Amino acid sequence: MVLESALPLVPIGITIVTSLLIAVSGKRPNVREFWSVAGAVLTFLAVVAMVPTVWQGGRIVYTLSQIAPGISLNFRVDALSLIFGIVSSFLWIFASFYNIGYMRGLNEHAQTRYYTCFAIAIVGAQGVSYSGGLFSLYLFYEVITLFTYPLVAHHQDEEGYAGAKKYMVYLMGTSKGLLLPALILTYVLTGTLDFADDITTGIFPMAANPLWVTVTYFLFIFGFAKAALMPLHNWLPSAMVAPTPVSALLHAVAVVKAGVFCISRVMLSTFGTMALGDLGIGLVTAYIAAFTILTASIIALTKDDLKARLAYSTVSQLSYVVLGVALLDQSGVLGGIIHIVNHGFSKITLFFCAGAIYVAHHKKKISDMAGIGYAMPFTMGAFALASLSMIGAPPVAGFVSKWYLLNGALAIHSIPLLIVLMASTILNAGYFVPITIRAFFEGKKERWQRSDIQEAPLTMVVPLCLAALISLVLGIYPDFFVGLIGKLF
Repeated sequence: MVLESALPLVPIGITIVTSLLIAVSGKRPNVREFWSVAGAVLTFLAVVAMVPTVWQGGRIVYTLSQIAPGISLNFRVDALSLIFGIVSSFLWIFASFYNIGYMRGLNEHAQTRYYTCFAIAIVGAQGVSYSGGLFSLYLFYEVITLFTYPLVAHHQDEEGYAGAKKYMVYLMGTSKGLLLPALILTYVLTGTLDFADDITTGIFPMAANPLWVTVTYFLFIFGFAKAALMPLHNWLPSAMVAPTPVSALLHAVAVVKAGVFCISRVMLSTFGTMALGDLGIGLVTAYIAAFTILTASIIALTKDDLKARLAYSTVSQLSYVVLGVALLDQSGVLGGIIHIVNHGFSKITLFFCAGAIYVAHHKKKISDMAGIGYAMPFTMGAFALASLSMIGAPPVAGFVSKWYLLNGALAIHSIPLLIVLMASTILNAGYFVPITIRAFFEGKKERWQRSDIQEAPLTMVVPLCLAALISLVLGIYPDFFVGLIGKLF
């Protein structure tokens, strides 16, 4: 069932209007923050309104403009669209409340610019979610890049500008140097930039030159540098100079999720599982992702700065999505795509915790956090729960991802990838468990009892605790997202 409707434009339109309302709110913080929260809630409700159609096996399509034959500014909503659309809109609600506590708690400057750019980044995320072809996807992908630059450079100091410069060089360089040639080659080889309806066949004809199809494919894989596949990952740790809510936006909500979503969309809806399997490039992609998983995890072990450790954790965890889809097996694809959801809730919790620790105690180094669990029991409890999800321990959400990924590796009889998944779990534990141990079991309790509990503001603590609890719920009841992803097959 195909429904022709402008419904996909509604959440995009709400985010655009929200960003404009925030921009004109000027220095009225209460009004500015109201629009941010209200826009996030309305966007999420607009996304939820499209779920029944897709749940019943349907697809929503809409063409806004025909640019040329086979090139359109068009939109589509299917199961994959909703996965990213739900995550980015729902987590925006959490981030909106958290922003209030963080920005006010540190009395940050340029808050109107900050909130406006934050909202426009969600415009890009929603646009990427519902793009019906490569042309639309590319436009919204660039919107995210352009409007997160001021967020990365927010502090406007030497470190901030250096991190933002690297961010732009990596992301704009790859989009112009790799993505644009990939789009041109795709159009030359197929005559269209629209996505296929069947994830098996893709849009490339059987007669297409295998060499050029392969070249085009890898231009896409590395062109979407937001996915942080090695060696195009270094912008991500450098972008940690941004305020912590921006780091959460980068890692859990919009930016890196847009990268792995775009790669997943191109693999499934442009090339198709059949072509990737016949050319053998799906398995090559899986090994590239596996290398990134292990290498980034090893680097994370060496980092004492909490945000830096979380950054390299993100580089590693993102590649689970790519690896899962690249397995080309139903279990693997399901495990990869559901990790967009599971990683989103768990990682935003971890970054929210890092920000709460900084606001309440101005600590960034893990080595300085001995006993901090006594002063921040709710924050560090949420951190511990989200860490278990990242490790893949039951019953938290990350276990569901790992379970399907392991089944996917078994289904294609790949012992090396199975070993990588198991080794990465050990490495995950190696860089997360010591943080929890240090917080609750090291240092003298009396050191913190003198000042009793010193949590961050409630507008920060409540969102991070709720996000952690949702990670637990998604681990126990993954049925909705598992069922939704199943509509792809």
